[in-house]
Amino acid sequence: MSKLKYLLLLLPFIAFSCHTGKKMAQTKAAARVPDRIEMQSILGTLADDVLQGRLTASKGEMQAAKYIRNKMEHYGLVGAGLDDSFYQPFPYHPKMNPHAKAPEASESGEKHEGTNVLGYYNNAAPFTVIIGAHYDHLGLGGKGSGSRSLKSGEVHNGADDNASGVSAMLLLARNASTLPKNFNYLFIAFSGEEEGLLGSKYFAAHPTLSLDKVSYMINMDMVGRMHDNKLIVNGTGTSPLWNKILSDDNPQKLHLVKNASGIGPSDHTSFYLKNIPVLHLFTGQHKDYHKPSDDVAFINWDGIEQVVGFVRFVLQKTANQGKLTFTKTKDKSPRGRPATFKVTLGVMPDYAYEGVGLHIDGVIEGRTADHAGIKDGDVVLQIGQMKVTDIYSYMEALSKFNSGDQTEVVIKRGDKTMTKKVTF
Repeated sequence: MSKLKYLLLLLPFIAFSCHTGKKMAQTKAAARVPDRIEMQSILGTLADDVLQGRLTASKGEMQAAKYIRNKMEHYGLVGAGLDDSFYQPFPYHPKMNPHAKAPEASESGEKHEGTNVLGYYNNAAPFTVIIGAHYDHLGLGGKGSGSRSLKSGEVHNGADDNASGVSAMLLLARNASTLPKNFNYLFIAFSGEEEGLLGSKYFAAHPTLSLDKVSYMINMDMVGRMHDNKLIVNGTGTSPLWNKILSDDNPQKLHLVKNASGIGPSDHTSFYLKNIPVLHLFTGQHKDYHKPSDDVAFINWDGIEQVVGFVRFVLQKTANQGKLTFTKTKDKSPRGRPATFKVTLGVMPDYAYEGVGLHIDGVIEGRTADHAGIKDGDVVLQIGQMKVTDIYSYMEALSKFNSGDQTEVVIKRGDKTMTKKVTF
């Protein structure tokens, strides 16, 4: 048979094959669900009762880790953990809490381990940006868990804290091919954040890529309750570039509440302490923080999408900057976590407040402030002899007291200033 006749016979099959291939490609494209639906699915899965609050090292947290790992692989990332897997296990010593479902030593000798989940998108660029969010939470609450609920044994789903941050991170991972090609991207879901930044500390001490090749780190922790279009951005003093590019003149039209310090109660702190510029994105405190009521029904989906868009904006603005210059900040809260103080007023600070003093978002029932008659919306101006100008001076003032101490707290309520007696 001549080559010409052979080709003529093949033409119908070639045409059919091309048509079928095109149709399959179109079907595959059509099968990709919109980002909003994907984000809602991720957040809803992580905040489901079946995961039992994702307590560090628990069965529920490991289920969440596998889910995140599968998503990363599906999005085309490669493992960047131990032995090129997606996992980086680390030693964990569970709290001795009857309501905490972290596994105790088993007859089979099962180890106590937390697990970071790491996925890498390689653009063969000289520097990498780390985008992180913690995925652990408080399990079933109870004494010593950090829960603000008066009850124990209830599932703490942590929809905002921090299924919201993980869903935003994974949405960026899903679209990694559309991010600036000038960087590689390392996406990390941290375990053990609620226990004291355990996962991020471990990674910073045992990095799976050279930290010298990291340009900066973005941490998203509690980004699901945006209100009044405000986004709190911590770490703006950790590189001279941040204040040049971060302003209210951003495509998302977000009002940015900026804080220079690189130290704070979330995973970016671990990277700042390794001299890496950081940003921590946070939409603010709320009454459901660390309670079983932090659930999916209260999530601001538009707000999370705005945060994702803002991260894209930062990546684009820094695309030609290479490795960002690091600057040390004047850290007013060296310990980083308010829980280290011996006493507390029992209030939820408004981290987005830009006035003088500490604005109270919520008063916890049955605690010091509640007993003293302090109310939601009050502004703390002074504790004892110490003036309170912001969250840091508030924490410094509290550090001067011990349980059982008595003092006076000056507050502003509307146009009135009043003094309340408190007993810690």
